[in-house]
Amino acid sequence: MICHDFWTTSQQLLAMRILVVEDNTELAQWLGRTLRKEQYTVDCIDNGADADFALKSEKYNLIILDLALPKLDGKEVLRRLRARDDQTPVLILTANNTIQSRVSKLDQGADDYMAKPFEIEELEARIRMLLRRSSGQASPLIACGDLSYNTNTREFHISQQLLALTPRERAVLEMLLRKSGTTVTKHALAQSLFSLSEDASTDAIEIYVHRLRKKLEHSSAQIMTLRGLGYLLRPAGNE
Repeated sequence: MICHDFWTTSQQLLAMRILVVEDNTELAQWLGRTLRKEQYTVDCIDNGADADFALKSEKYNLIILDLALPKLDGKEVLRRLRARDDQTPVLILTANNTIQSRVSKLDQGADDYMAKPFEIEELEARIRMLLRRSSGQASPLIACGDLSYNTNTREFHISQQLLALTPRERAVLEMLLRKSGTTVTKHALAQSLFSLSEDASTDAIEIYVHRLRKKLEHSSAQIMTLRGLGYLLRPAGNE
């Protein structure tokens, strides 16, 4: 079953999409609220079978996976994910903190492992680290021309000046910046912005891109439209 009760409004979403697979409803709801305050898009599923189904059709930047799940355990969810050659980072979150369990799950394809109970500050730091690693980034700073983004503070700057953006605008710009130099489709942008409970509208993407272009008028970074393909963020003057 997919948990809807703690999903917040679209005012709190950012492009980094996280799937939490946890059958403890109270913990899942708390994690959802906490991660959304950090402006991640979060879906929560409370059993392994539904998680496996969702992972076949949805794109996530990170999976937080419990091991003791109903219908299909976390170990099997992880095995099936890697068998499909899906390299989405997986952070195991479990009460089983034996050395044997940690070694086993890391060997089976998990990227990190945390035991319950845990400190949220450490979990958030591990999430940032895994997202950087999966994007091939050693540094928390990403730049295109004079536009820069700090993945730790989640802030954009143009020539050291803070860029004021709405959460949805930041979501689109973050994904374009992470994919700077490559084309990003409207569908990919919509999928990263909207949770399973929302209509992933590609029409809305055009509105956000239009607003971003206005706010980047004095930046050396520009958003190009490649008709029929999507959008490309690149430094102005690059042909």
